[in-house]
Amino acid sequence: MRPGTGARGPYRIGIPSRADAALRPLVEGTGGPLGRHADPGRVAPLWFTVERVLVLLTVASAVLAVIAKNPCRTAGWASPDYFYRACYSDWTELFQSRGLGEGVRPFITPGALFEYPVLLGLLASGMAFLVDLAAGGADPGSKSLLYFDVNAVLLSAVWILTVLATLRLAARRPWDAAIVATAPVIILSGTINWDLWAVLLATAGMLAFARNHPVLAGVLWGLGAAVKLYPVLLLGAVLVLALRTGRYRPCVAAFAGAAAAWLAVNVPFMLRDFRSWSYFLTFSETREAGFSSGWYVYNALARQTGGAVLPPAAINAGAALLFLLACAGIAVLALRAPRRPRLAQLALLIIGAFILCNKVYSPQYALWLVPLIALAVPRWRVVFVWQLVQILHWAAVWLYLGGQTSGGAPEHNLGLGTYACAVIAHILATAYIMVVVVAEVLVPERDVVRRIGIDDPHAGPFDRAPDRAPDRASRRSAARLPAGPPDRAAARPAPIGLQDGVGAQPRQDHLPGPLPAEDHL
Repeated sequence: MRPGTGARGPYRIGIPSRADAALRPLVEGTGGPLGRHADPGRVAPLWFTVERVLVLLTVASAVLAVIAKNPCRTAGWASPDYFYRACYSDWTELFQSRGLGEGVRPFITPGALFEYPVLLGLLASGMAFLVDLAAGGADPGSKSLLYFDVNAVLLSAVWILTVLATLRLAARRPWDAAIVATAPVIILSGTINWDLWAVLLATAGMLAFARNHPVLAGVLWGLGAAVKLYPVLLLGAVLVLALRTGRYRPCVAAFAGAAAAWLAVNVPFMLRDFRSWSYFLTFSETREAGFSSGWYVYNALARQTGGAVLPPAAINAGAALLFLLACAGIAVLALRAPRRPRLAQLALLIIGAFILCNKVYSPQYALWLVPLIALAVPRWRVVFVWQLVQILHWAAVWLYLGGQTSGGAPEHNLGLGTYACAVIAHILATAYIMVVVVAEVLVPERDVVRRIGIDDPHAGPFDRAPDRAPDRASRRSAARLPAGPPDRAAARPAPIGLQDGVGAQPRQDHLPGPLPAEDHL
């Protein structure tokens, strides 16, 4: 039987314009929601498949991302102008200030110090090498522009791959990947740094795990941790699911793959030049609280009011303690929930807690959450609220930094009070997303992904695994939830529900995989 098909034919796929109460009114200007008698997933869509439409949307979003940086592309990257024009990028700043334009290559040039992990440093060096090949004798301004453009082009490809990986993970809800393809936070912040490369590796690792390749998943997460730390945190979600199901082999395999990949990337540079390799660790340990973190707001207000300012060591200890407590709470939630949480839900809670507790926060960190939100809580009203607050915070950051770092004109700057409100708003918005996920974990009937008997399309070896419910009450509650019929031959197509907007046949053997031609619109 072909993937994506059941005993009575292929899956019907979820249609957000018909299923989501917040999105339905917004599509009236473009023809309205898809009709209730349409048969998505069972009628060939001709050229406009889901993948192609999402790729086109991603390309359009990538063009908008470059347009957003165009004031700096035409006038150059210089402080404080790149703050007031809201077109700052670490790419050009590092190219100019770390000697990338003069031939310094992080982790390759002996003694070169770079405040990022190894794989990201090699990525920055590789982009600089391409610029040297294309315009070795050009002036510094032209080379900086070319460095930005080369990174932007490659980032567009990374973005497309991330969208396609999210689409595959979304299984019968492929249009949820549009949250990634059109995300304003990626349009505005994707070209600040190389975070989207780590997002791709994290999402691709989830896809490998969903397809029962835990070693490959671990390798991808280990490589992601060599770009940015956060992908390795996905192993925490795998560990909790292993405890809940009693299946430990996939967990061990994923951990082994991650450790092997991380060591393979890091050990050669650790042995070659330990000081350069460890600079990222020492820099992270000794730096002050970063802009837009709760720790920064506290210290800034303390300096204004004469309160006690926290030193880096105290902030490090406090951030680690809060994150460990949050992880413990997430583990208790997962082990005591009436039904085993989905992998994406746990990953969103863990990474969201890391973002909120960390002493550093940058606007591009929001990119880490976008695919997880699309998979864990694909509700457009929730997405709209979170994205709107992130956009407001993104704008506030630059107006505040312009005054703090460059002493720009006062009428262009934000004071600490307004900026602190923007930081608190983005913290509350991320906490709001996490509260929604916790509510759906505690009441699984609210989870739109599980509406038609699907268990966990992202969990691979844990999908439909026996659930070690914590007590009799939880076991009875879990037993009342739809888990798919034991006999597919006896299954019948479910009626189209108004809230979920799809009718589909529950499948006992469902695993995420390539959608067949009929599974597109």
